[in-house]
Amino acid sequence: MNRTQSGKVAFLVSTMMFWFCMYTYVPILTPYVEALGGTLFTAGVVVSSYGLAQLLVRIPIGVWSDRLGNRKLFIIGGLVCATVSSLGFFLSGSVPLALLFRTLSGIAAGSWVAFTVLFTGYFEPHGAPRAMGVISFYASIAQMAATAFGGFVAQAYGWHAPFALGALGGLVGLLAALSIRETRLPQGPKMEIGSLLRLARRWSLLSASLLAALSQCVTFTTMFGFTPLYAAHIHASRGQLGLLTFFTTLPNAIAGYLSGTVLARWMGERATAAAGFALAALGTAAIPFTHTVTALLVTQAINGFGQGVAMPMLMGLSIRSVPMSERATAMGVFQAVYSLGMFGGPLLVGLIGNQVGLRGGFLIVSAVS
Repeated sequence: MNRTQSGKVAFLVSTMMFWFCMYTYVPILTPYVEALGGTLFTAGVVVSSYGLAQLLVRIPIGVWSDRLGNRKLFIIGGLVCATVSSLGFFLSGSVPLALLFRTLSGIAAGSWVAFTVLFTGYFEPHGAPRAMGVISFYASIAQMAATAFGGFVAQAYGWHAPFALGALGGLVGLLAALSIRETRLPQGPKMEIGSLLRLARRWSLLSASLLAALSQCVTFTTMFGFTPLYAAHIHASRGQLGLLTFFTTLPNAIAGYLSGTVLARWMGERATAAAGFALAALGTAAIPFTHTVTALLVTQAINGFGQGVAMPMLMGLSIRSVPMSERATAMGVFQAVYSLGMFGGPLLVGLIGNQVGLRGGFLIVSAVS
């Protein structure tokens, strides 16, 4: 294996461990906050803090990365934040600290800008949608493994075990990241506000970003938000909560790979994204009408597949026409805008849930999709 290949392997290991670190506890997060004494609204605030942090940091990370011509530095920084977040969850046990460390995980997730832009550099410029499909596949596989293991270790060893597992994964990813090799770009010019606004107004970037915000609204109020809480209310065990997210992320991973490599060629890019939204709407609308864990697994498999079809396509389309020297900034804009959905979706459902219950919240989110 030559140095370039070993660098790519290190990158993929880092990518998978990055998401493994942050997703080991996703299946139990909202039930865990409730067990700490939090309300439905409090759980919504904790979940939404992840998106709010990303909203605030992703554009600055993208601009700074383009300015320095460096992606690896931000990948390492993201892994450090993710590891500290999981470790903090493990060592603490209160709602305010859960909010703090979930916010830190959102800051870590902001570095996904650097991961995605570095990976597109391995492809031709027009291959951005395919690159996003491939990296989304590896990310989803890691999330799938993390949530499956996280649910079962919580079942066997208690609430805090998934956090310890996540911190261990983060350390492995951090060690691998030190071996990543990248072709450093020349330092770019300082990004002025006017230039940033002109870039953000590109219709290809803006339209994909707004659609992605709606997609993330669905994802973070269902798969990574309140579906596990709904499952707990219909008497799912902690192990079954991990299985629930596994059955979501497996179709998500498969769809992510197929989206940019097969479906787009067969259906066209816009039709592929639209089909993803339709499937997600169907899976979300069915949640309130399920009364067994088995039926809930089916709804989330449909939802996960739909999300996996739509997001990589939107991500690739957002930067395909952007010059390489501005891609991290453009990806920062894209990911900051879609963070609105991560932040606003769970907060909205938390507020609605206190008034009309989870069922009403799910139906509204389905309508959004």
